[in-house]
Order: sequence, then C-alpha cells, then structure tokens
Amino acid sequence: MIWKRFGLLGISPIYLFIVRADSAASASGGALVPFSQEFSFEWEHVMEYSKDIKELLGNPKSNYDPLIEDPKEVLKKGEEPTSLKAAWELMEMFYADKLCQSWLPERLVDWLADYDCLLSGDQPTVHSKLVEFQGTLVTLQVIEDDPKYWEVISSALAIGWLEIVVKLLRLHGSYQLDQLGHRETENGLVETVAVLISMMPRFRPELKNGKLGECFEAKPDFMKAWEKWREQITKLDSSAFWVPCHHRQTREGLKNLIQIMLGNTKILCTATAHWIELYISHFLFIRPFTAGLEGMYNLAQKCVQMKPMSSPHKLLRLIIGIIGENTEVVLAECSRGFGPWMVAHAIELLTARSDQADILLHKEHDDIGGISMEELYRLVYAQVLTSHFLTWQIAPVYLTSCMKQGMSLLEFLLYRQPAHHNQLLLKNLEICRLYELDHVSSNIMKIAGVYHWKHGRKGLGVFWLQQARDEFLLNKIARHLFDSVGKSISSESFKQWEGLIELLGSESKPAGSLEFLHKYRDFKKSLQQACDKKTLDAARHAADSLMSLMKNPSTPQRFWLPLLYDSLTLLTWPGRPLLNVSQTNLLLNKLQELSMASMRPGFVAADLPAEALNSVRLALATNLGRAILEEQ
Repeated sequence: MIWKRFGLLGISPIYLFIVRADSAASASGGALVPFSQEFSFEWEHVMEYSKDIKELLGNPKSNYDPLIEDPKEVLKKGEEPTSLKAAWELMEMFYADKLCQSWLPERLVDWLADYDCLLSGDQPTVHSKLVEFQGTLVTLQVIEDDPKYWEVISSALAIGWLEIVVKLLRLHGSYQLDQLGHRETENGLVETVAVLISMMPRFRPELKNGKLGECFEAKPDFMKAWEKWREQITKLDSSAFWVPCHHRQTREGLKNLIQIMLGNTKILCTATAHWIELYISHFLFIRPFTAGLEGMYNLAQKCVQMKPMSSPHKLLRLIIGIIGENTEVVLAECSRGFGPWMVAHAIELLTARSDQADILLHKEHDDIGGISMEELYRLVYAQVLTSHFLTWQIAPVYLTSCMKQGMSLLEFLLYRQPAHHNQLLLKNLEICRLYELDHVSSNIMKIAGVYHWKHGRKGLGVFWLQQARDEFLLNKIARHLFDSVGKSISSESFKQWEGLIELLGSESKPAGSLEFLHKYRDFKKSLQQACDKKTLDAARHAADSLMSLMKNPSTPQRFWLPLLYDSLTLLTWPGRPLLNVSQTNLLLNKLQELSMASMRPGFVAADLPAEALNSVRLALATNLGRAILEEQ
C-alpha cells in the first residue's frame, strides 16, 4: 500500500513542521490568534514542508517533453506520475503558494501537462490522443494528409502544449527540401502559425527550459502584448496567402489552429476531451486576464455542463471542491480519494492562508469527543500506521501532536506491543525516552519482566524487573527463591537458583532473605572447597561462613538445622576442631531454640532425614568435647 511507503519515509517533513509549529506557539505565549496573523510561522515554512512532501512523493518529469534526439518523438517517456502527488500540487498551488495566486491559470496549465495522463480512463484525453498518434507516426508517408495529425495538433494547442504543437507542425511535408520549391506559400503559412504559437504571451513570471511563449509578470504589459499578438493572428486569418494554398488539409488545419488562438468556443470544445481541458483552454484563449479565483468556479460549472462525465476522476472532484472554496468538500474528497495520509498532511496547506479553514479544523467538537478535526484526522492516520508492523513506530509522531487524546492512545499503543520480542521492546523504550514517558517505560519493563518470568525465562524476567526498579515484584521473586531453597537446601537444589540469586543482587532484601541467600551461596562455595581440597585453611574458611550465617539475624530459623546438617563434615573435621567452645555453645543454643520452636503450631520442618537432628547433636557434642580439650 502507498501509505506504508509514506509512513516509512514521510516522518521527517511532518515532524519538522510540528516542531516548528510548537516552537512558534510557545513563542506566542499560547495566545489564541488567527492563523493569518502569522503568529506561528511564515508561509515559507509551509512551502518548505510542501517541498519535502513532494520530494517524498517523487518528481517525475512531464511525459510530453520532447526528445531532441528523435524529431518524431512527440512525448517523452518517463516515470508515471501518481494521483497523490497531483492532488498535493493542487492543494499547494491553491492554498499555500501565495506567489502563484496572480497566475493560477498558468499553474493549472503546468499541472495538466504533468498529470493529464492520469485522467485517461473510459474517456480519452489529449495525452492519450498523442500517445495513440505517436504509435502511428513512423508509418505515415504524408503526415499532413492524415486527419489525426491536425486533430492532435489542435488538441495540444487548446491546452497550451505549445512546444508539441510547433514540433508537429515542423514535421509538415512542406519543410522537406524536395517540396519547398512548389509548396513555398504553404510552408510559409505553416511556419507563420508555428512562430505565432511560439510567441504566445503568457501571464506568468517564467517558463521551464524548452517551453514556448513570452512571459509577462505585469498585467498591463501582458494585456498590451496579448492585444498585439491577437491582431497579428487576425491579420493572418484574413490574409490573401490562403488563396494559393491548394492543400486542403493544411489550409483547414491551420485555419482551425487560428480559430483556437482567437478563442472560438465551439472549436475549443471539439479539440478538448473532458471538462478540465476545456477549462484550461478558456483561460488560455478566452479569459487570459483571469487572476486568482475570480470566476473560476462558475466557469468550471459551465465546462462540466459542456463536457459531462459519467464517473468523474477523483482529481477532478477535488478541483471542483478547491475552486468552490469549500473546505468540507475538499477534506471529504481528500479522504475519499486519497486516504488518511493525504488528509493528515494536507491540513497544513489548507490552513496556510485561510482563517476560515483554520477555525474549521481547529475548533473542538463535542460530538467527536471534544477534539478538533485536525486531531481527528491525525488520530485516524496514526491508527492506520499502527495496523502494520513496519509503520507502527512512526505513529507516535502524529499522536504526540494530538493534545487531547494523542498521549493516551500512544500509551495504549505502547502497552499493546508484544513483550516477548526483545528488539520491539527496545524500540518501545526508545519511544518512551524520546517523549519522556518514564511511567510508561517502567510499566512496559514490568510487563516484559513478568512475561519472561512466567514463560520460564527467569533470568530475563529478573533483568527487566530490575530495570523497572519494581521492588515489589523483585521482593516477591526473592521470597519465591527463598521458599524454594527452604524446601530443600541441598547442593543440587541450590544450583538451579544460584544464577538468579546472583542476578538479583542484594538491592532487594525482603526480611533479609536475599542477604541470607547470598551468604548461603558463599557458604556452599567454601564448604565445597573444603571438601575438595581437604586443607585446614579451606575448612576454617567454611567454618567461619557457617558461623556468619548462624549469627546473622537474617538467617531464618527453619534453615538452622539444614545448615548444621550440611556442616557435619566441618563439625567432625579430623585433627583439630574448627569451632571453639563459645562457637559450639552458640550452635547448641540455636539447636535448643529450634527444638522449642518445633512445638509451636505452624512450625514447618525442614525436608531432612529423620536422623538429621540426632546426627547434628552428636557432632556438636563431640566437637564441644574436643574444643574443651583443645583450649585447656
């Protein structure tokens, strides 16, 4: 779809425009003043924005430009233009570009030259006639004998494609060297008409390279040149040189061209294919002094009646809305014909110079949730972007420009993204950072953490919960680990949790549980080293770790017996005892406390062999005796 391409590439123009608008609004102190007072920014910014959009839409050259290399190549082959760009240029010329308001008819001539090929459908256009004729051109022996030759020349002249007209005229057989001798008068008439056409006055500042006509910016100068040009055409029409011109098709064809230049309505109507072409021909040859929107709508209605269409093209419906100065119709046609992308972006053009459009689009409406039409159109387009995985991350640019509902919808969009996809999660967090949505970022990381934990990726779950600084859930996980280790404090049981305990760190300490787990981890490591190395130093280090655990108030009572049972190797260490009398008495006291606690209701016994308690008591008693003897 076209919106996917624009969604991916079109973020920069609208983003820059919104930033400029926000900056200008801030500079105004938030005062509500008409847009036309230029309180936000000058129209040049709108034109810069429009230029960026047009570059995005593509910049194909006009298909009718002649190729000099081939004298019989009437139309230049180029990239097919798009209706979307054609619509955008219409909006720009009528709403945003104030420099062209005095020569709007000529801008329409240029527009039709670029986009007449788009209007070819059930009904032919001048462009389609030229394409068809060009296909047969190489097979014609005597081109001026073919009625189609004069027909396409008349059609091209009627809509101002002067360079094509002149090029076709100079394909006339009288220009051939072997014909000049006996067709001199005929050739003179053809060349005179060609020169007059190439000298046609144009009410515009300039022409593109290769285009014909003489430009006049000042209306008085143009009117003077126009009257002089018309006089020359009238003189030629009544000239005696037509009598010796014996080639009927040439004589009638040239006379037809003269009538077009003199503004003969009947011939103009015959030469054009549909109403917009007839409309253009009126501005060129009947109403050349038209400036701005003066009488343009009434003329359009007249041309539509003269050239009715059963199913008007969407571009033609848009033109009617524009020249009728009906903003609601323009918005409706933009939405109907060109989709939400067009409406969301063309608002900037519509409001560039019109207080009426600005009020219409920025007024808040209770029936649509208290938001403006501008916000509604941007929300709709943002919703379209969110429907595809390639463009959803562009939607925040539009949502953040919607003051009423944009941020809440943005939060909903971010929460809706799947938590299991790591790259998507990182993009989500980057969007939160860009728009300072710290609370949303934290919640997204919490969601990701819980998701990964529940689906067995416990390490990743803990990581995201730590990033979210969710002490509640981290403590809950710590308690879960604590309970899991408490059920079986064997080495095998502990290994499956050791990595998570390490990852959790010691920041969260619910009832000292994590502190205990970390100390227990250290104890297990030192105990393993003592068993492996069988050295006194390693054994003493393990004994110190045991005492540290037993003395620490964070060590839960239900772990005392498992710890001592794990330490039987230390309590019965051969040679010198590892614990002194004081330390052994402390452990015996702990064992006594544990025995008393076991008689209270709710006590949970450790999952140990039945002989564990007696084994620990015997080992402690033996160690106490050895310690007493050692200290004497």
